[in-house]
Amino acid sequence: MAKKRPQTKGNQGSKGKQPQLKDHEVPVVGAREPCPCGSGRRYKACHGRAAAHAVTELVQRPFDGLPGECDWVALRELVPAATVELTLKDGLPEGVPSVTLATVLPMAWPALRRDDGSVLLGLQNDTSSGDISRDLADTLQRALTTEPGQPVPGRRAVSGDGPRLQELIDEKSAFEPVVHPGFEFWVPDAENATPEVSASLERANAAAIPTVKLSGVDAAYWCETPEKNHLRWVMPHPEEQLLDALARLHAAGASSLGEGTRLVGSFRAHGLTVPVWDLPSGMGAEDIEQPAAEFASRLATALAATEPLTPEERRARGGLTNRQVTLS
Repeated sequence: MAKKRPQTKGNQGSKGKQPQLKDHEVPVVGAREPCPCGSGRRYKACHGRAAAHAVTELVQRPFDGLPGECDWVALRELVPAATVELTLKDGLPEGVPSVTLATVLPMAWPALRRDDGSVLLGLQNDTSSGDISRDLADTLQRALTTEPGQPVPGRRAVSGDGPRLQELIDEKSAFEPVVHPGFEFWVPDAENATPEVSASLERANAAAIPTVKLSGVDAAYWCETPEKNHLRWVMPHPEEQLLDALARLHAAGASSLGEGTRLVGSFRAHGLTVPVWDLPSGMGAEDIEQPAAEFASRLATALAATEPLTPEERRARGGLTNRQVTLS
């Protein structure tokens, strides 16, 4: 067994007791080191406890307040290859011609500063804290000052005092995702890429599920799989209200998107609900545009209903709840 070390007075020397620091003055040190505040406890049991909590506390809706919140969720969790041009509140720094959000980057880089100075910000990355928005903002700020031609490395800990995306991105700007059939957007000239880059693109493209964003409704994405096609629709409504509305439609036989389609459940992702429909394998994205628009109208009516659910509607709601899957 390790010997129990005697209590010491730290670095007090001949000047007496070490002065207590205020909370905002305490620097970060190793978890097992004495806390710099002078309490005599280890950092992890003193001021490090609050710091760790700030890093890990989960923000349920990290994209709330950003333009296109539903599309942020879709690009984070559902869409393989897409990009969006971002508009910053303070404009672009000198030498940075553009900032582009991308679903994923080569080697899972958090961000990339291209040779021309433009920035690609990766969305589908592991984050070090419970606030994806703050992590992405930290990566974006570092990318803006990274040397051109270099990726931005990940960071294990992000300061809880740093800005969030909501403080960096112009909330009045449009958020217009462009869904790509593959990852050629990784390189400026994919046709003349090196054999190694071409091989990497080929592997990534082969794994991507064909996906199309519907144009007639917001944040609805058709995708094709070998067995059947699907529509995954990220909705902004409060979960309980949306489930009630879907249950009303389901009990009335009005929850499908046409013959051969079926509402099969929903995802939970970043504080929003994502209903999912199975579609016949022959039904393409263009075939689902009109049925989706008609469903949106029926859903608006169901969302406005205030009367209690009938027994049949409650059973339908229970079935939908049992088929929910939490992504994040």
